[in-house]
Amino acid sequence: MRIGVLEDDAALADHVMTTLQSAGHVVQCFADGKALLARLKRETFDMLILDWNVPEVAGIDVLRWARAHLDGPMPILFLTSRVDEGDIVQALDAGADDYVAKPVRGGELIARVNALLRRSYPAPAKDIERFDNHVFDHRSGSVSIGGEQVALTPKEFELGLLLFRNLDRAMSRSYMMDAVWGHDPDLLTRTLDVHVSRVREKLRLRPALGYKLVPVYSYGYRLEKIDPAAGETW
Repeated sequence: MRIGVLEDDAALADHVMTTLQSAGHVVQCFADGKALLARLKRETFDMLILDWNVPEVAGIDVLRWARAHLDGPMPILFLTSRVDEGDIVQALDAGADDYVAKPVRGGELIARVNALLRRSYPAPAKDIERFDNHVFDHRSGSVSIGGEQVALTPKEFELGLLLFRNLDRAMSRSYMMDAVWGHDPDLLTRTLDVHVSRVREKLRLRPALGYKLVPVYSYGYRLEKIDPAAGETW
């Protein structure tokens, strides 16, 4: 999972990053709230860990912005030295999923992070995943739509599954590319765009069939579930 960490203490940020990387997560650290907000407008994260007292934009304001503007079930954990009950209540009421006082032991941090991720992103079925008429078969790497088999390449299958698992959630291009192809700095965004076009056609992601795959300007893509009766034809 991709986790963004807001922490202005360099030593602590390094400790958090190293701890979470040892558990298999991809971690990006930000020393001030303004930098994290700028990145959130261009990139997708599966989870945020926020300190409260940081330069430029406080962690609580980053939390409020994230809950107001970002799609999806992304959990947010506060890791801070502020331990007054009023602060804890304020953060939880603003949308934080957990609140941990510094210092935190590495094992506890991993356990709390993994618990929040499991809650927000339940493990999919091993063999078959169903999304209305779209059925993804992991055994054959194929999709059926209303019982009709559709042949996909392995990457098209992964991309289609990523879109359906994140229905109505905007995902950045880099997030999608990392999820499907792994971290490859030489991979061109055009590769993603070509695969998106193919998946849209093969999986019939059209309003008449209840779905709309739309580009999000300067960001990425979002698969939307819509009412076919609304009359859109694009």
